[in-house]
Amino acid sequence: MTRMARPEPRGSGRGMVVAGLVLVTAVVLVAVFAPALAPYDPKALSEQGSLVEPSADHLLGTDDIGRDLLSLLIYGTRTSIVVALGAAVLASVLGVAVGMAAGTGSRRVDAVLMRLVDVVLAFPRLPLLVLVAALAGADRLVLILVIGLVSWPELARVVRSQALTVRERGFVAAARGFGAARAHLVRHHLGPAVAPLVVVGFVTIAGQAVLMEAGLAFLGLSDPIAVSWGLVLNRALVLPGLYFTSVWVWWVLPIGAAITVTVLGFTFLGVGIEPALNPASRKG
Repeated sequence: MTRMARPEPRGSGRGMVVAGLVLVTAVVLVAVFAPALAPYDPKALSEQGSLVEPSADHLLGTDDIGRDLLSLLIYGTRTSIVVALGAAVLASVLGVAVGMAAGTGSRRVDAVLMRLVDVVLAFPRLPLLVLVAALAGADRLVLILVIGLVSWPELARVVRSQALTVRERGFVAAARGFGAARAHLVRHHLGPAVAPLVVVGFVTIAGQAVLMEAGLAFLGLSDPIAVSWGLVLNRALVLPGLYFTSVWVWWVLPIGAAITVTVLGFTFLGVGIEPALNPASRKG
């Protein structure tokens, strides 16, 4: 019997991967080259005053204290990307560690770790984020820790499920029969099987982290002297009568579009690569 070839990802999947890569790469490049791209220091006050309409000097105008909104948008990309990647790394490390320990350990270890996952999942995420951020402070590192610590359980479950499946396969049982240690099994057999799922989980968590960081900053739970998309929206919210004028078009709309594009980029990338990397998706 001839071996069936693995089906290639569908055209729509490849298209979403390309679209996601383009959007995410563009956002990352803006974050890296922000000093070269931004026309002004994001904290500098314009000589033309506050609430200046878009012009050749200020393409997106200025806010209520005279800061250039285009520069704020460009530098805000750095905060979003740093928090997103940092939180995704932390959540991935925790998810893989807990999932692997549960999937390769004894039944008691598995039960204890899965109850821990259930407890973390049982807490409402947004109120928990708000509470911890309010108590711990508004530093960027705190945001990374808070978002990362609430984002790992889903990945832990996926990793555990895959580890349980792989460890029952013949080649793994044979390796155990020859006396292979758990570290050897994880490094040479379970790790490669779990790695594609971790990639998908990492991209998904990064997209969620962008939205969480913007949401916390919008609620005021961020460093007030930092440059963040959420803080720009927060300042717009407290300005009386903003949405009854045309100011919101150049103040709120570009920031909202930047958040949307970044989240969509990670979403497209995650949805597009999952059929190619997720073993459960390939079975169909």
